[in-house]
Amino acid sequence: MMVRCIELDRDCADICSLAAQFMSRGSTYAVKLCAFRADICQACGDECFKHKAGHCQQCAKGCHKCAEECRKMAKK
Repeated sequence: MMVRCIELDRDCADICSLAAQFMSRGSTYAVKLCAFRADICQACGDECFKHKAGHCQQCAKGCHKCAEECRKMAKK
């Protein structure tokens, strides 16, 4: 039941780590990566939101906020 949620959590953590590395060194690809990151964070948040556990709801909130901020960055 939680398999998809865990897969997306891992994808989200990995893409966030990679994006932080790109942004910290001023990569010209950081903006494009943030657009892709927004999609993954949104999907992760949507999946986590389906589960009633408190940690899942916190994860959903964090992922949705991250997706929102990534979209802002991608428009720059």
